[in-house]
Amino acid sequence: MDLGIRGKTALVCAASKGLGKGCALSLAREGVNLVITARGREALEATAEEIRKATGARVTAIAGDITTPEGRAAALAACPSPDLLVNNAGGPPPGDFRSWTREDWIKAVDANMLTPIELIKATVDGMIARRFGRIVNITSGAVKMPIPELGLSNGARTGLSGFVAGLARQTVQHNVTINNLLPGPFDTDRLRSNFAFNAQKLGRTPEELARARSDANPAKRFGTIEEFGDACAFLCGAQAGFITGQNLLLDGGAYPGTF
Repeated sequence: MDLGIRGKTALVCAASKGLGKGCALSLAREGVNLVITARGREALEATAEEIRKATGARVTAIAGDITTPEGRAAALAACPSPDLLVNNAGGPPPGDFRSWTREDWIKAVDANMLTPIELIKATVDGMIARRFGRIVNITSGAVKMPIPELGLSNGARTGLSGFVAGLARQTVQHNVTINNLLPGPFDTDRLRSNFAFNAQKLGRTPEELARARSDANPAKRFGTIEEFGDACAFLCGAQAGFITGQNLLLDGGAYPGTF
């Protein structure tokens, strides 16, 4: 399927590895020009070159922390008028809520709720004026099924979902959609770090926990960043103009509910 976005420009955040990289790769294969961000310059430049060689896409790498005003300013200076915006930022660390301070909460909300809102605010009116825009927020399956040790993420990302639910109904008449992608267990550094955290608490190895989690999933495996990226690309496509304000869960069937 031709997604009808060849020649469009995308700003993809936290794209040097993991799910953000998967999204950037899939968009590049559709002929989208990319501006990608991440904190680590070396890994980001390597990813940019990998995407260029694999797809021939034009890729601009902007190193910086997208959760800071300076990082957002640098990204928007390089890509002031994106047609596609993929919001992504690393999640806050796991832990027990009793140990979290107000500063911990503010940092989590800044990174996983307010940062995407700021980027939406900076770009959505241009999309409306051009009568085309696709915004995809990478959140978490924890929005549907909270993970006890990830309370900071549960709270901040659910707050973003609530905000998007209202705004997405206002922009869709202008062919600007806003949706959330909710990853379950994908084979990423984030997943492996969670296994390491829980293994220490339980006196088991991360490998044991990973195997048990994989076996417990109805799909009997973890997701790949390529699968995630292609889902993102579809939501960014011309054919997805009637999909907005949705939380699309990609978890191999792990969530046990009907709705």
